[in-house]
Amino acid sequence: MTQAPAVPRAIRRRHDREILALAVPAFGALVAEPLFVMADSAIVGHLGTAQLAGLGIASALLTTAVSVFVFLAYATTAAVARRVGAGDLRAAIRQGMDGIWLALLLGAAVIAVVLPTAPGIVDLFGASSTAAPYATTYLRISALGILPMLVVLAATGVLRGLQDTRTPLYVAVAGFVVNAALNVGLVYGAGLGIAGSAWGTVIAQCGMAAVYLYVVVRGARRHGASLRPDGAGIRACAQAGVPLLVRTLSLRAILMIATAVAARLGDADIAAHQIILSLWSLLAFALDAIAIAGQSIIGRCLGANDPQGAREACRRMVQWGIATGIALGLLVLVLRPLFLPLFTSDASVHHAALPALVLVAVAQPVCGVVYVWDGVLMGAGDGPYLAWAMVLTLLVFAPVALLVPMLGGGLTALWVAMTLMMTMRMLTLWLRSRSGRWIVTGATR
Repeated sequence: MTQAPAVPRAIRRRHDREILALAVPAFGALVAEPLFVMADSAIVGHLGTAQLAGLGIASALLTTAVSVFVFLAYATTAAVARRVGAGDLRAAIRQGMDGIWLALLLGAAVIAVVLPTAPGIVDLFGASSTAAPYATTYLRISALGILPMLVVLAATGVLRGLQDTRTPLYVAVAGFVVNAALNVGLVYGAGLGIAGSAWGTVIAQCGMAAVYLYVVVRGARRHGASLRPDGAGIRACAQAGVPLLVRTLSLRAILMIATAVAARLGDADIAAHQIILSLWSLLAFALDAIAIAGQSIIGRCLGANDPQGAREACRRMVQWGIATGIALGLLVLVLRPLFLPLFTSDASVHHAALPALVLVAVAQPVCGVVYVWDGVLMGAGDGPYLAWAMVLTLLVFAPVALLVPMLGGGLTALWVAMTLMMTMRMLTLWLRSRSGRWIVTGATR
């Protein structure tokens, strides 16, 4: 096998500057989003245990509902970036508007389902009789925020495709501040309790969506792009999103299986698993920021008929993913004695968590490569392969994880299975990257 030619230092530096310019703001926006739930939890938690439990159930349902439609951001980013690379900003924004119209339709459909069925959904998830009324109240009100949040996802994809990750950062930070202020004012100042928290979050989400729409509409008018819904364009966005939806659902299934297995291992193990999973998710934000940069850069390069530039950018981002993964892994190893006491003083939880924590640290370079290649293939519009690869990973992971309670090994064995799952993802993505079949140039794929 011939060795790839060395990339000149000037090109590497250009890639580095571009990756940092896109990834750092993207990381800030990604971290700001889960802070919404944390702020709500901190404020509602002082109302009582039942209210906090109700919030926990409703928030989990809402987070899942929104995360399922994350393809609105991913697919839109890739499509818009290709048009940008081709030098057609008018078509790029028109493509983005199709994604926003699709978000509006999906958001309205979800609200129509959730509002009348909220009590049944809460009961299905096993809410206690004391927590269920609060969960239902919060879910019904917050469901109104699903539509603006899907608009935020699609509009974020438009701006990322336009190589702008700073605006999403500013909007996310402002949204967090407004959400926290409204929650305090409505929960305690207005005496609305958990309903006040829900209304505060909905108002903040509507404000974020309004800002995004203003930015996109202003760009559309500047470049003469139509704002009217286009049936063919909306259908094309939906078709492009289906494979990414399959990918997301498969990944969610993997996480749900892991949590279900941990619950069967015992109270200490499930508590430790939740702590480690929260850390794993936080680390994923840092790595996902590089993937977002990859979506924007790769889409633009391919749209500009620059396959060599796409290969060079991919190679450099993989190096960034490995280096970031190593740095995060070392950070976890160094800070692990301080991390666990932040969550619990239970020695049995510490005992269960420490070996798994080491596995998480060791796996971070693998995770770095996985996230980067994931972003590269999304930017290339290679959704069908990503869907197939994730379904295959799920089919391999599920029986291995389900055998853990029978074969023994506890939480450590479960996180060995999680590490193998990430290795499986890396293998499937590496095979695709090596094949070069993802390199399809042109304004559309």
